[in-house]
Amino acid sequence: MSGTPHREDTARILVAGVGNVFLGDDGFGVECVRVLREHQLPPGVEAVDFGVRGVHLAYQLLDGYDTLILVDATARGGAPGSLYLIEAGTPGAEASQGAVLDGHHMSPDAVLALLDTLCAGTGARPPRRALVIGCEPLFVEEGIGLSGPVAAAVPDAVRWVLDLVQSDGPGTARSETPAPTVTRSHGL
Repeated sequence: MSGTPHREDTARILVAGVGNVFLGDDGFGVECVRVLREHQLPPGVEAVDFGVRGVHLAYQLLDGYDTLILVDATARGGAPGSLYLIEAGTPGAEASQGAVLDGHHMSPDAVLALLDTLCAGTGARPPRRALVIGCEPLFVEEGIGLSGPVAAAVPDAVRWVLDLVQSDGPGTARSETPAPTVTRSHGL
C-alpha cells in the first residue's frame, strides 16, 4: 500500500496498467502507463504499472480510491487496435458469466472479487467506480513488443485516460473525439 497522504476533497483515482510484457500485445496496459507517466497528472491521480501482480493491485485499492481505471489488452472480437471503454460492475455486484478480460493469473474481475473480500475484513471501501480501457490485441503469444495496430492505439488510449482523469468526473470525457469503440458492461 502506498500510504500517500491526500486531501479529503480531492477525488482519488488509480490508473492501473496490467498485462504481461512477455506476451506481446498483453503488455498494452503496461505501455500505456509508461507513456502516461510522462504527462502531468491532476492531484489525487496515480498511474501504476501492476503488470501481472493482481493481488498487489487489490491491496493498493485498500488505500481508498474513488475510481479505478484499468488499462489492459481486451479481446472482444474487434479489429486489432480497437479501443474499448468498459464500465465494470460495481465492486460487490455479481460479475457476468465469463470474464471480459483474460490472459493473467488474476483477471481484473478476480481482483475486484478479492477486493470485496479484503474490504469486508478491514472495513475499507472499494472504489465507487471501475472502468476498463481495453485494446483489441493482435497476438498474445511469447514475445516482447506490441504489434503495429496495438502500438498505434497507445497514444489514443493515453489521451482517453487523460480526458477521464481531468474531466469533472471520471467517465465524462471532455474530448470531442471518443475512442473508436465504447462498450458498457455491468460486470467484468
